[in-house]
Amino acid sequence: MSKNVNPTKVITGKTRWSYANVWEAKSINGGTPKFSVSLIVPKSDTVTVTKVKAAIEAAYKEGESKLKGNGRTVPALNLIKTPLRDGDIERPDDPAYANAYFINANSATAPGIVDEACNPIMNRSEVYSGVYGRASINFYAFNANGNKGIACGLNNLQKLSDGEPLGGKSSAESDFATDTDEDFLG
Repeated sequence: MSKNVNPTKVITGKTRWSYANVWEAKSINGGTPKFSVSLIVPKSDTVTVTKVKAAIEAAYKEGESKLKGNGRTVPALNLIKTPLRDGDIERPDDPAYANAYFINANSATAPGIVDEACNPIMNRSEVYSGVYGRASINFYAFNANGNKGIACGLNNLQKLSDGEPLGGKSSAESDFATDTDEDFLG
C-alpha cells in the first residue's frame, strides 16, 4: 500500500523551477497575491508524469459536483483546464521547456523550503528560477467566473541542486568571476 493517503497529492521527482515567486506573494492581473512556481518536469520522468495524471484524475472525481456547478452534467476531463501542460507545444521558443511538461503551482501561503538534508533554507539567494528540486503539490477542482478545471496547489519545496539561472539574469558571481579587469579602452 502506498504511503500517500491523499490521491490528489504528489511529491515530484527532480524538476527545474521557473518563475519562482516563493519568497513573496505576487499579484497577477490584480488578483489575490500568491506564492507560485512553474515546475518543469522532463518528459523522461514517467514516474512523476504518471503520478500527476493520476492525481488530476482523482481531483476531477473528487470535484465532480463543483465542476458540474448549476449544469446537468460534469464536463469531460479533456474539455476543462488542467495544470499539466506540454512545454514543446506551449513554450516552443524556450529551451528550458523543451522535451518537458510544466505545472504552474501556487498557494496563498508561503511554501516550506528545505535543502537536500531537509534543513530549512533561509537565504533567499539560494532559491531562484533555474534551480532543481522536488515539490509537494496537490490538485483540486475549481469553478469560478465561468472557468472550470483542475488547479495545482503548492505545498512545499526541496532544493536538490543549483542550475543556470533562467530569465536572462546573470548571477553576481558569474558577472565578476573574471580575475582581470577588462580594459574598455582596449
